Amino acid sequence: MPEIPKTYEPGKIERKWYDFWLEQRYFTPKIDPKKKPFVIIMPPPNVTGELHLGHALTTTLEDVMVRWHRMRGQPTLWLPGTDHAGIATQVIVEQQLAQKGQTKNDIGRKKFSEIAWKWANDSRRNINLQHQMLGASCDWTRERFTLDESPSRAVRTAFVNLYNKGLIYRGERIINWCPRCQTALSDLEVEHKEISGHLYYIRYPRVDGSGFITVATTRPETFFGDTAVAVNPEDGRYKDLVGKKVVLPIIDKEIPVIVDDAVDISFGTGALKITPAHDPTDFEIGQRHNLPLVDIMNPDATLNENAGPYAGLERFACRDKVVDDLREKGLLEKIEPYLHSVGHCIRCQTMVEPRISMQWFICTKPLAEKAIKVVKDGSITIIPERFTKIYFEWLENIRDWCISRQLWWGHRIPVWYCQDCGELTISVDVPSHCSHCGSSQIVQDNDVLDTWFSSALWTHSTLGWPDDTEDLRYFYPGAVMETGYDILFFWVARMIMMGLENTGEIPFHTVYLHGLIRDEHGEKMSKLRGNVINPAEAVNEYGVDALRFALASNSTPGNDMNLGRGKVESSRNFVNKLWNAARFIFQSMGAAASSGQTMEIKVEPQLLEDRWIVSRLNSVIDEVSNLMEGFEFGEACWKIHDFIWGEFCDWYVEIAKMRLRTTQQTASPLPFLVNVLECSLRLLHPFMPFITEELWQSLKAESCQLSAISMSDSIVIAPYPVADRDATDTEAERAMDSVIEIIRSIRNVRAQYKVEAAKQIEALVYTDKLLSQISSQAEAIEMLARVNPLTIVHRKERKGEVGKAVVLVLKESEVILPWAGLVDLSAEEQRLTKESEVTQARIAQLDARLRDNAFLAKAPQHVVGKERQRLTELEDKLERVKTEISQLRS
Repeated sequence: MPEIPKTYEPGKIERKWYDFWLEQRYFTPKIDPKKKPFVIIMPPPNVTGELHLGHALTTTLEDVMVRWHRMRGQPTLWLPGTDHAGIATQVIVEQQLAQKGQTKNDIGRKKFSEIAWKWANDSRRNINLQHQMLGASCDWTRERFTLDESPSRAVRTAFVNLYNKGLIYRGERIINWCPRCQTALSDLEVEHKEISGHLYYIRYPRVDGSGFITVATTRPETFFGDTAVAVNPEDGRYKDLVGKKVVLPIIDKEIPVIVDDAVDISFGTGALKITPAHDPTDFEIGQRHNLPLVDIMNPDATLNENAGPYAGLERFACRDKVVDDLREKGLLEKIEPYLHSVGHCIRCQTMVEPRISMQWFICTKPLAEKAIKVVKDGSITIIPERFTKIYFEWLENIRDWCISRQLWWGHRIPVWYCQDCGELTISVDVPSHCSHCGSSQIVQDNDVLDTWFSSALWTHSTLGWPDDTEDLRYFYPGAVMETGYDILFFWVARMIMMGLENTGEIPFHTVYLHGLIRDEHGEKMSKLRGNVINPAEAVNEYGVDALRFALASNSTPGNDMNLGRGKVESSRNFVNKLWNAARFIFQSMGAAASSGQTMEIKVEPQLLEDRWIVSRLNSVIDEVSNLMEGFEFGEACWKIHDFIWGEFCDWYVEIAKMRLRTTQQTASPLPFLVNVLECSLRLLHPFMPFITEELWQSLKAESCQLSAISMSDSIVIAPYPVADRDATDTEAERAMDSVIEIIRSIRNVRAQYKVEAAKQIEALVYTDKLLSQISSQAEAIEMLARVNPLTIVHRKERKGEVGKAVVLVLKESEVILPWAGLVDLSAEEQRLTKESEVTQARIAQLDARLRDNAFLAKAPQHVVGKERQRLTELEDKLERVKTEISQLRS
């Protein structure tokens, strides 16, 4: 077996092992009726470009769960797919056309669809390759796209079923309208931003000429659509005006003054202009009072013919002109600054226009009631639990869902209008004639469905619903839906509603929500700030495993994480630490094999350090298994990391090196090195799949030469470690903890006093109950702490004063380090005295500055704060220096 390279080069092995896994079909589960499967349906990324760091987090966490359950012997399905992303993809294609000086109308719907499909297919391939780059162990034989024929048929079936139940209807309602995308938006597709605007106070003259009523509005351009002025019935200021009429300025249209409880007396003047076609509150008031609907706006947010002489003006240009004209007529009372929240399209950031429109809606209340019930009765668990309350609040106050979009890219609404009788034909398959009169003169609805409609069916449409497929029967419902907390309402709640509606079963048992990724300072990542970590670039620089471990180890359910390059570098250092330890073990195995040895791996540990590492391994396996069961993947990462690096590599491997170098006939540590490495690789595999597979294969090859252990063809299908409770050895753990504490404390003193690395120092260790165990590790203490001579005796043998020395009082022992062996006492005292004098002078200087009123008055607060912090640090340093001087003189 050739020696493994000195340094780990991830780029050389990652694609090799992923291709191997695919060839072996490890990711394609076999249906076994005797076993309960573990299923995750991947949240489908939009086909709008490359994966970002949020996708990498989703991929990592889901792959951790999937690999773990696969290693536990469960049939495991992770079904991948992508989303057609209606608005987002259409915007991209329109931008591409604009670069050629074209619009979608120039090329027509068919050609536009062809271009969009090419973009989607190219993006889909790229996204799948990026998932593979990240090590995603998906079943690519079942990969889906929301516009594939099977999911598309599911969408049409769901629409028809809901329509036939009376849960889908078409009606005029106030919707969110994006003038740029020229489509309706659901409430969840609108992002509200605080805008510094104005409140305009406009006088509406009374018809009888006896005065005015003044209304306050942020949108004076909409007054052309006013059909009333409303006041609160409890507002005594306007009692004499109720039932009277006022005149809309400029266009001289008479409208009534009405009363309604919805009017806020404290807003503006307490008199509210009612524009039912352009405001949701006004629409509801209009419905109660049978007010007419006057739509004043075109789809592109220019004013239409109902705006009279202002027709054709863009909405904000119209606002300016209206304000100028009102001022000229003496009908603009005043303008006040006003901070208010305004909706913007989540895709293109255009300011949304509330607008009356004929759209398709789902009546969501009956669906929401069932979705609330399954979480309340525990059928579905949301992790972390605090999001359950938010879930209930949203569903209990849910509004009907506008599902139609005025786009060309997406699932066309399966409704056909008869040109002869005017009736609607709703059908899963394309009809040849009207279902009412038999006419062939039928035209399909031009609109498409909201992208989230097809996404809401994702958990079952991907498995073949509405057909009764083998996959649907076995893999539905899923086990876990893992996604970001920011789409709990966009997607998760809707999947639960539609899963229950279409199948009668919950779509999954557990919802695991992760947080957002911010930079190391907690700032939102953005290209403008220059703090974005590109997953592909990070992989090229650090390797996939380092990126995955950085993401997983810093994640906690439902919380945002701060991630900078430093954390990815630390994870790469962990990869290198593991690689170097494994390389040493392989070299030791090779040396044993070349001398003709065979090795029995199942050896009962006798020596203290062997008992300790076996006990610690099994304790960690038990802790990690419990954490994984509880979805605490970040904590599980750190348990594994601290064991491999902090116990196995830093302590056991170093002690083992001494035993392997000795010529004395002692038990070889090699069986324990191999066993702990093999178990550690399996423990770590779900988080770091590539390096663990590479080392697994090398270990397997070396083991064959020694006839040591039988290993599976791949770590992917190796069993996840199970703790052996009988291996727990609290006595060995207690003793080795004490030995490690002794060595670490001596190292700290050496570092504090800058003792040269090669210099040996004297140490005396006093203990009682652990005397024999600590004495057995004398060679380790000598070697790892650079101690000679070393004396380890019972506390009862300690005699009188210790003289000039550093005394370390530890948990199970005391360690005495004579000063004479550490430093030149005279020179060290001189150095510390000089350092004390310099520090005192700096303290006096800083203290004087901070007492200077002129400095305090002129200096910025952050400068003063820094100076105060420096003073505190210097005072702390002076105390420590004085303590060291006192110890030297004692």
